[in-house]
This record gives sequence, structure tokens and C-alpha cells, in this order.
Amino acid sequence: MSRSFEVVSVNVSEAKGTRKRPVPAIEIGPQGVVGDAHEGPGGRQVSLLGVENIDRFAAEMGRPIGPGEFAENLTTRGVDLNGVAPLDRFRIGRALLEVAQIGKSCHGGECAIFREVGKCVMPKEGIFCRVLEPGPVRAGDAGEYLPRVLRILLVTLSDRASRGEYEDRSGPRARALLEEFFRTRRWHVEVASDLLPDDAGRLRRAIAEARESGVDVLFTLGSTGVGPRDIAPEAVAAECGKLIPGIMESIRAKFGASNPRAWLSRSVAGVSGRMLVYALPGSVRAVEEYLGEILRTLEHLLLMVHGVDVH
Repeated sequence: MSRSFEVVSVNVSEAKGTRKRPVPAIEIGPQGVVGDAHEGPGGRQVSLLGVENIDRFAAEMGRPIGPGEFAENLTTRGVDLNGVAPLDRFRIGRALLEVAQIGKSCHGGECAIFREVGKCVMPKEGIFCRVLEPGPVRAGDAGEYLPRVLRILLVTLSDRASRGEYEDRSGPRARALLEEFFRTRRWHVEVASDLLPDDAGRLRRAIAEARESGVDVLFTLGSTGVGPRDIAPEAVAAECGKLIPGIMESIRAKFGASNPRAWLSRSVAGVSGRMLVYALPGSVRAVEEYLGEILRTLEHLLLMVHGVDVH
């Protein structure tokens, strides 16, 4: 749900590592604030910080801090930036910004306020955006915060479970692991589940429908072996424009060292449009092992498929 906020101040600087000075208005161009020291390619084209964050830090330091002292381009009021997630958006008039990074490495001596008080709020609380649509922004403008839900779909593949002959255990376990992982991370997550028979045509249709409806990540669970009804790897690969072989190769190598049967899994990973797709084995143990490794790179991949420069 969108929320309104106020642009308290717009700020620019001619050199990096210096305070920005408030100005009446700025022009956000394709690569950031026109004429600002941080204008350029990459994911940190426009920076935001809330007066709520500034006031809290000022109280801790025991001295007033004004807009731009942390080198933020936009000082905002009315939206909790501590709850903002990657790929969320901010609309201010014609300008549209997308969150590419939360916090940044502290440059210490290169940061004006760090040199003065020995601390800075931007490494943990600064919001850094890339420009999707340019436009002018003035102090006092109203803006709209547009949270983006990260949609994850779990598709359990099993003839018998789809007929109700036994309970699906891998789907609920995968959901629990994903919810636990994202509980401490800055994403707005929605996890849905489906149950299908081992049918390649139905799975391909489900993948295509998920892609077209805007699902971000799809996991299939089961049907990765070499039996006559194991169809997931072929169906997933057929719907993916790009495969990511290293993920599953490394998982098979790691767990095959102690359990040679792990080498028999034909699990695959790939990208279908902007949707990440992973075909996992169907046992609860395999779901735990595979997700434990996949989640190490998932956030990075999500930004990559959306064209966010995270290097």
C-alpha cells in the first residue's frame, strides 16, 4: 500500500565527502541529481534520509544536525525509511526512484560528519536509489512511497500428493525456511503454494503464468530424479532463457561427498523473464539442504535480474 511523505529539503554538493547544501529545487536526471557530485551510473544515484533518522542521531550526539549534513540528496518526513526494502519506489512528481541499496560502506575520513563526531548514520540507514524516470523536485513537494512485495511461489510436484494419497511435507517446510530467512531482512515477502501432479505440460503452464503475473521466485519441489514421471528439470529449463548451472553443481558436490545419491538429482536453476526458477528434490531433507545453499545468493540474484548494479 502506498504512503505519502514530504520532501523537507533537497541538497547538492560539488565534491564527494562533503556536506550537501540545501537548495530550493533540483533536477533529477537519468543518472541522478544534475550537477551533484554523486551524479553518475550505478545504483547510488540519489540518496535519501529521513528527518526522523537525523533527529535521533542529533539527540545521541548532543548537537543539532541540519539537512544535507549526511550528504543525502533528499531529506524526507513521514515515511519510516528503516522499513524500506530493495526495489521499493518513490514517486515525486514526474521523478520515479527505485531503491537499489540500503546503507553503504563507511569511508571514515572521507565523510565530513564522521570526521567531526566519529560516527555517521548513512552506512546503516541511508537509502540509495537509481533513477527510473527523471523530473524536478523542490523542497516541500509531496511524494508517494510505493512498497514492492517480493512474491515467491512454491510448486510441489507429486502424483500421489495431488491425488490426496499423502500429505505434502516439503512445501510447508520450504515455506517455513523462507519465512525464517526473510524475517530479519529488508524485503516485503509473500509466499504462496501450489500442488501439481508430475505433468510437464501443466508445470510449464504454471511457470509461464507465474512469470506473466509478476512472481519473483518460483521453486518446484520434487520430480528431479530419473524415473519415468520425473519431469521438472526439462520443464523448468524449457521455460528459462538463462540457466545458472553453478548453483546446483555446487550443491550436488557438497552433499554428494557424504551421500552419493545426491549426485543423482537433476536439479536446475535459471531465469525466466525476470523470475528466478529453482527445481529442487522433493524430500524434506533435500529441501533443507538446497535452500540452505540457494539462500546465500538469492538476494544478490534478485537485484541482478532487475538490472541493479550491486558490484
